[in-house]
Parts: sequence; structure tokens; C-alpha cells
Amino acid sequence: MNPKTYNSTIENKDVILFDGVCNLCNHAVNFIIDRDPARRFLFSSLQSEAGRELLKKHQLDAQYLDSLVLIQGESVYLKSAAALRIARHLSGIWSLCYAFIVVPPFIRNFFYDIVARFRYQTFGQSDSCRIPTPELKSRFLV
Repeated sequence: MNPKTYNSTIENKDVILFDGVCNLCNHAVNFIIDRDPARRFLFSSLQSEAGRELLKKHQLDAQYLDSLVLIQGESVYLKSAAALRIARHLSGIWSLCYAFIVVPPFIRNFFYDIVARFRYQTFGQSDSCRIPTPELKSRFLV
């Protein structure tokens, strides 16, 4: 992707990086899209070229696949902090989940890590990363 086009694409948008082969993660992306009428979020799989570039830009290991990553401007949030900050901007009652931000991160991430560790066994995984439908293509960085 052309760097100039790439940077203008993500201006004023929050970017969610997700494990593209994880069924749970793909369902979470669908859930977010359905509750993001303002189209605030862009998405990229951690395995994609754009995902790897963003990980590198924010000094995260390119092999890092165990967490949802939220990039808001120059700030990066991982695990439960990312999930709660995403929920804060969703329509409906989901924004109320942000209240859990007061729970200490070591407690929130303990539960997050359990789900992350067993996500493939519980929810399965795909052989390849998600390919967005034509109508959703503008929401994904590849």
C-alpha cells in the first residue's frame, strides 16, 4: 500500500488489529462492525502486511498474535484495555462495559489471557485470514 494513501486512510480512525485466523476474533470484528454506525474503526489482521507494519511502527513484535490491539493515534492498547476502549464507542448498552476499566489490569488480563489461550480449541480457527466482502472492503487495511 502506498504510504501516503495508507496514512490518509487511517487519519481520524482507530485501528483494530486482530488474529485473522481466529474464529472468535472474526466474530468479534463482525460484532464491532454491526455496532459501529459512525464507522470509527478500521480493521486489519495481525498477519497482514498492514498489520505487521503497524505492529512494527508501534514497536510491537510482529509475531504477537495473542491479543486484540487497538491503535488510537499514537496510543496503543492491548488485551482488556483494547476491548474496553472499543466497547466504549459501540452503540447500545455495550458502551457501559467501559466501566470495567476501573478493575485493575492484572485482574482483567488474567481472564482475557484464559480466553486467548483457549480460543482456537474452543472457537476454532480458519486456514486463512478473513477476506472482507466488497461492501466492507473500505473498513479493512490489507
